[in-house]
Amino acid sequence: MEPLWTGQDMADAMGARPVHGLPNAVTGISIDSRTLQPGDAFFAIKGENFDGHNFATAAAAAGASVLVISENKLPALGRLNLPMMVVSDVLDALGRLGAAARARSKAKIIAVTGSAGKTTTKEALRHVLEASGKVHASAASFNNHWGVPLTLARMPADTRFGVFEIGMNHPGEITPLVKLVRPHIAIVTLIAAAHLGHFKDLNEIAHAKAEIFGGIASGGAALINRDDGKFNLLQKLAKAAGVDKIYGFGAHDRAKVRLLNAKYLDDCTTVTARVFDEEVAVKIGVPGRHMVQNVLAVLGAAKLSGADMTKACHALSTLEPEKGRGQRHKLQAGNGTFTLIDESYNANPASMEAALDLLATAPVERRGRRIAVLGDMLELGRHSRDLHERLADPIVSAGVDRLYLAGPEMRALADKVPNDIYCEYEKSADDLVGSLMATPQAGDVFMVKSSNGIGFSRIVKAFLDKYPRAGG
Repeated sequence: MEPLWTGQDMADAMGARPVHGLPNAVTGISIDSRTLQPGDAFFAIKGENFDGHNFATAAAAAGASVLVISENKLPALGRLNLPMMVVSDVLDALGRLGAAARARSKAKIIAVTGSAGKTTTKEALRHVLEASGKVHASAASFNNHWGVPLTLARMPADTRFGVFEIGMNHPGEITPLVKLVRPHIAIVTLIAAAHLGHFKDLNEIAHAKAEIFGGIASGGAALINRDDGKFNLLQKLAKAAGVDKIYGFGAHDRAKVRLLNAKYLDDCTTVTARVFDEEVAVKIGVPGRHMVQNVLAVLGAAKLSGADMTKACHALSTLEPEKGRGQRHKLQAGNGTFTLIDESYNANPASMEAALDLLATAPVERRGRRIAVLGDMLELGRHSRDLHERLADPIVSAGVDRLYLAGPEMRALADKVPNDIYCEYEKSADDLVGSLMATPQAGDVFMVKSSNGIGFSRIVKAFLDKYPRAGG
């Protein structure tokens, strides 16, 4: 098996000065000594809350093949009898290694951004493209100033498809990242009120997301949500960035990847779509209307990247939701079962409405109830109160029977919910746990949704710890 990098190639790419020699082979790239595997290169990145140099000894003990360290830290670490690559700035060096990985790659590169659905679309692309060749994709949500270069640096030379998630919460963040990635295909999933506290309005968010077009490789393509109200603006910005191939996906009549028909079932969705000049019928293993829009982008990117479309379509039937992003658990309660839908990873107004739509279509059994457990949507700034209050109508439309809310921002929604819906509000996720654990009845469906920082994953864990899985 070919190593990810030779020590010499790494040092050359980064302009690093070797100390104590160079390893023949580097099998992986790590920035965390706790998850480092023997043979990995350890990059001692200095973050806001930690300095990787403080963990260099632990990385060496875990089997690192080489340490990438800052010049000013060498006096303190030079006593370690391990190959080192000394650089002026470790994060910059990681970026140079990422650029070298992109330069040597013959892979079709796809980049995904948007206000919602980035990780879901990235993971769906990983899943369907694996049927056509070796795929390298971002781990978790590695979509920022260290996650993108780290993902690039980890890309094997023989990769056929590279899939990169690119995020932002301020203007100017995407530009340097997309210039590293240089995608052949750039997807914008949706423009919505995420991180609105850092922007004046949705137009400013669209401009920030449109930075992705500036890094598209020559002859590359942009795939934009044709049903999004900001499509025309994004199309204009893509043209201004020099992109000639601009395609829409959605139900819109002029979409090049066009939804023809969709049937929403309890545990899946069936879709007929026209993908450029080819009509396809697919079964999506994950239920929900929001998944259909994501899958249209996936089908368009698969077609543009030269993947085997028959295999890609077939693979969609075995697609599964990620943890915290719609994962379902069937749990025992009394003499029956209830369903827990885990949407606890993140939330903004668009994804909150999509999750409530998912709850509305989830089947309840016997006298089961639809129960929404919602926490704050963060980074909405001065718009926060209004956007939380606006969730009252989607909650009514979803047929929610009981509502549990937590977080300072959710207070505004608690005051807006109609009196005929049972509503309990607490200051924090932990304060909700007691009453929630006594709530489940056979046939119920719970949906848990909040921004990650609110800690609603602890509510999900409490459910899973207390209630046994059905059939297991």
